[in-house]
Amino acid sequence: MSKASPIAVFNSPFELGLRMVYLLCSLRPFGADLQKLVLLDYAIVYSGDLSGPSSLHTPVPYRGSELLSRRELIEQGLYIMSTRGLVDATLDETGITYVAGASALAMVGSLTSAYFLELETRCRWAASEFSKFDSTDLTDRFAANGHLWGAELEVTMAKRGNQWQLS
Repeated sequence: MSKASPIAVFNSPFELGLRMVYLLCSLRPFGADLQKLVLLDYAIVYSGDLSGPSSLHTPVPYRGSELLSRRELIEQGLYIMSTRGLVDATLDETGITYVAGASALAMVGSLTSAYFLELETRCRWAASEFSKFDSTDLTDRFAANGHLWGAELEVTMAKRGNQWQLS
């Protein structure tokens, strides 16, 4: 009999999906595209880097490199949460926009541990600070402050005609 593999909880699609539910509830009635959610996830986890409340997670060296894999995990997490009515997606001429689903507020209101209360505080802060910016403006804003990471290369490359160029 083989031993079952442990299920990843930390830095998993499930964990990031939960954070997205909280973030999308804070952005209501608006939503965000995937790029903006990737940037806002960094803002809520490492809010201390952006002159916000103390960081939700312990700041570690080279934390910007986490974002190289974060985009895919967030996308998977959004899908998981959408299967439970916690996230909805709409498609229009600008692309896919994610919004809090019908069950999102009920879930956020029912989780009351210290971590989830702190998460909610960081999400509200990030929404109040950054919701007015679209993905491109937010990427530019973070880059201007030294927070440009690999997760934003897609947007940067699109703006530069898919050519690798050094600034």
